[in-house]
Amino acid sequence: MLRDLLILENLSVALETLRTRKARSALTVLGIVIGVTSVISVAAIIDGLNRHIKGRITSIGSRLFIIARMPFGTNPMRPPQKIRTRRYLQPADASSLREALSSVEFASPFADRNAFSGSGQNEIRFGNQLVERFFLRGAEPDLGRAVPQFAVASGRFVSPDDLEHNRAVAVIGSGVADTLFPQVDPVGKTVRMNGRPYDVIGVFEKDPGLFGGFGVDQFVCIPFTNVHKNYPDIRAILFAVSIRDDYDLSVARNDLEQVMRRRRHLRQNSENDFEIIDPSFLSNLWDQLTGALILLTGVISSIGLLVGGIGVMNVMLISVTERTAEIGLRKATGARKFHIRAQFLFEAVMLSVSGGVIGILCGAVIAYTVRALIPSVPAALSIFWVSMGVAISVGVGLFFGYYPATRAANLDPIVVLRYE
Repeated sequence: MLRDLLILENLSVALETLRTRKARSALTVLGIVIGVTSVISVAAIIDGLNRHIKGRITSIGSRLFIIARMPFGTNPMRPPQKIRTRRYLQPADASSLREALSSVEFASPFADRNAFSGSGQNEIRFGNQLVERFFLRGAEPDLGRAVPQFAVASGRFVSPDDLEHNRAVAVIGSGVADTLFPQVDPVGKTVRMNGRPYDVIGVFEKDPGLFGGFGVDQFVCIPFTNVHKNYPDIRAILFAVSIRDDYDLSVARNDLEQVMRRRRHLRQNSENDFEIIDPSFLSNLWDQLTGALILLTGVISSIGLLVGGIGVMNVMLISVTERTAEIGLRKATGARKFHIRAQFLFEAVMLSVSGGVIGILCGAVIAYTVRALIPSVPAALSIFWVSMGVAISVGVGLFFGYYPATRAANLDPIVVLRYE
């Protein structure tokens, strides 16, 4: 009971000190406010993005593997010598995967033409309207089934008949369609793509995702055979391989690797000359990117917390000097070192926690303002990061307030009673 009364008394004294020194307290906690605000706001935005991006990655296909000649992220214009000498994948490899493995639901080859892959820049025209820098993909019918993002809103996807007869038909993204056909239905119209006529047979569903501008909205799909006919310089193809629901993904991946190694006549101890990109690859890549961003934010915010902590220590040292007589009086009436230390630690913690609370509120305001202005950035404030903000503030107060509190507790009562 006595301990509770002492805590309440120390808390009351700490609050009264803050109230009577408003300007000094506000300036002292400014660094803590900045540090906590940056941590909370960035964490809230990243948490929201994590849920959104991982949901998008899952929707792409949690059981979808991509087989490629080069590792993801390799510059196609300047690959390392070891990668450059790899043999290209062949469409027949996809057929072998379908025939050899019962776990494979679809194995669909596709080829891309875009400036990023170094295969060229595209343009598509209808009348006076022009779209440039879109992604041109040669695809088989199974790709529309293997990848949910290639769902068609109107018209249809590439058919086996289109593939067999090498028809000049195209399925366009909604972003391309909105630019070329702002007032009319695109299906059935003829466009000129890279100088050649193509009939529009379908329009993809609009991508609601965060990065829709770089997703299926900016894609144009044509039959895979048409790409090889009109763009013979494109030799790099990839496979989209969908695994049936009743098969284990790790076992299926190992089976894919073994079939590809046999197809490419690799020796037992030699490395793979192809890449199998797991369904979790993009999720892991995103975690690495956001982890680096959180680390950078932590480094930046720690500077603000350090400045704020030094400010707390400085103010508490001044407070000890100003209240020397008070300390002497309390010691003369029976207060022990513990009581004096606790009083000044409470004041330091209250200073830092008040800055932390303001920082949390500012971070929440920033996060939800971003969410309101940019709905595609789903910022979300979590209990974990609010708790972290409070914990950081308490830690700063305890760490930087301990020396002034100890200095006050160790003052000689006889000396301080004579202090003027």
